[in-house]
Amino acid sequence: MDYAFVGENVLKVRERIAQAALRAGRKPEDVTLLAVTKFHPAEAVVAAYESGIRSFGENRVQEAMQKYGQELRASLKGAQLAMIGTLQNNKAKKAALFFDSVQSVDSSELLLLLARKSIERPTPLRVLLELHTGEATKSGFPDMDSLCKAIDAFLEGQSRGEIEHRLEICGLMTMAPNVADSPVVRESFRTLAKAKEAIVSKYHFESFTELSMGMSGDFEVAIEEGSTCVRIGTALFGARA
Repeated sequence: MDYAFVGENVLKVRERIAQAALRAGRKPEDVTLLAVTKFHPAEAVVAAYESGIRSFGENRVQEAMQKYGQELRASLKGAQLAMIGTLQNNKAKKAALFFDSVQSVDSSELLLLLARKSIERPTPLRVLLELHTGEATKSGFPDMDSLCKAIDAFLEGQSRGEIEHRLEICGLMTMAPNVADSPVVRESFRTLAKAKEAIVSKYHFESFTELSMGMSGDFEVAIEEGSTCVRIGTALFGARA
């Protein structure tokens, strides 16, 4: 498949990002465009990179490792690769060493596993905690209480010297309900923004600045509600096979 069209789509999406940011009184450059390349080949990655994309996301560890091999990664100077799909505990070590960030941390056990495995990294592993803000079938921490307990366990293990790590907790991620009702979607994003404020107030994390929310169908609403990273696949690459 010829991915020459990706460059034009990148320009269109960036313009929509800019307009949404300006409506919210924000700077367009404060929103990262993360290209979701799952089910698309390396050629799509290269086309996006040549169009200025520097942030990429994959949903599955095995697919990512096969696609983003040593040769491709070496050619993507300055690019970052994020794990954005549900991550099983038994894949934590591979993910901690292969990805630059994991946006889908959804349990205390996974957070602690990633922390311990990150000690082998040359650079810190950036992680986002995924929070339920909509329909119950979505993955993530079910509520703020469980999310805060995970942070507490991480901090306690760190203070006791039980966890040596190279990991930074950098923010939150969510998936809004897949509905056409814009107010419902907007409320989902507002919930995440409020959760971020509450966590910053409670823990005073200097690095806790990220809100990863918004996909091809709702990223403009997400930006209006404070998103710092939109995860875009279909609007860039078309429907997946």
